[in-house]
Amino acid sequence: MAEDGPAGPGSASWRGTFRALRSFNYRVWAAGAIVSNVGTWMQRIAQDWLVLTQLTSHNATAVGAVMGLQFGPQILLLPLTGFAADHFDRRKLLFATQATLGLLALGLGLLTVTGRVRLWHVYGFALLLGCVAAFDAPARQTFVSELAGEADLSNAVALNSTSFNAARMIGPAVAGVLIAKVGTGWVFLINAASFAAVLGSLSLLRVAHLHRKPKLPRAAGSLAEGFRYVWGRSDLKALLLMLFLIGTFGLNFPIFISTMSATVFHAGAAQFGLLTSIMAIGSVAGALFAASRPEPRIGLLAGAAAVFGLGCGLAAVMPSYGFFGAALVLVGASAQILTTSTNSLVQLSTEPAMRGRVVAILLALIVGGTPLGAPLVGRVADAFGPRWALGVGAAAGFAAAGVGLRHRRKQAAPSAECDDGPV
Repeated sequence: MAEDGPAGPGSASWRGTFRALRSFNYRVWAAGAIVSNVGTWMQRIAQDWLVLTQLTSHNATAVGAVMGLQFGPQILLLPLTGFAADHFDRRKLLFATQATLGLLALGLGLLTVTGRVRLWHVYGFALLLGCVAAFDAPARQTFVSELAGEADLSNAVALNSTSFNAARMIGPAVAGVLIAKVGTGWVFLINAASFAAVLGSLSLLRVAHLHRKPKLPRAAGSLAEGFRYVWGRSDLKALLLMLFLIGTFGLNFPIFISTMSATVFHAGAAQFGLLTSIMAIGSVAGALFAASRPEPRIGLLAGAAAVFGLGCGLAAVMPSYGFFGAALVLVGASAQILTTSTNSLVQLSTEPAMRGRVVAILLALIVGGTPLGAPLVGRVADAFGPRWALGVGAAAGFAAAGVGLRHRRKQAAPSAECDDGPV
């Protein structure tokens, strides 16, 4: 890139897995993001443990309700969030959302350390966090193209996922130890402080070097354009349906891991946090695999979905804590390859002017499906046991693989319509 100059001839990593780091802006953003991501994962673990063991008596349905409230706004606010990502200054929008997320973490932390927190407080904060995150997520995902440019977009998306999951290796394990030593409230307060890192990185960006595209005029009916655009693309519909199945019924890891840890293996907070960190080993490996590849294809996504189903099935029958952790590595790797590669493929195959709205739809389906799936999976765990809940995740993986393979066969058929190009 012009702002940093080309990589040296011996710098193979710049040309391969880590090529997006050639950009100064992307490097600064990545440095701030990983600190904030660690704090985010610490809070997720603390919140699940608070609800499961302190505010209820191992009630998985309550954990599912918190997840539903936190991720439901992705669907409810979908037209507004995608519109905001496409029409507003994404850097300024991220300043506002990240600062607000930090303040909400601070509020929940203060309630908890003072001993005043109740279950309805957690429900309320989960809903508020979900509303802010609904605006934050599509802006943050599409902001990557402004930081790294179109040429390195796929790699930058994958490196973002690598950072998020590297933080997942650190944050949950640290949170588990802190919960056992000082309590959940201090974990929330540490997360609130971590937002200073990402706000600082946004301040340090070279604004003149951002790869910005002209904003669309705010014409009447533009909120529905994203839906019409996706509906006219059979490739995007297949990809988004796969993500919906996995996101709704498969990515309920707070329920899977917390209930298996607490009710099957009778582990404590530290062991619960460690399981999430173990799964993140696979997630980082999957994200790095995605970063090292050129533009992904539908066959890779179908294969990852099938492996996800297999991994959940294996995790469901594992007899011990250690073997369960090993199965989670496979689950984490396959889930990350699927979600990261789909994100990259959707962004690369979508017109830049529509990208914010299409990514908002993508995020709404993968995250916003949680209000539908999490309470159902939680009830399955309460009624039949967490192993059966993992079976629901396995079925979702195999169903998503079937959708991907069906679309691939249709595209390969001589009579297939060429409305959207190969995937």
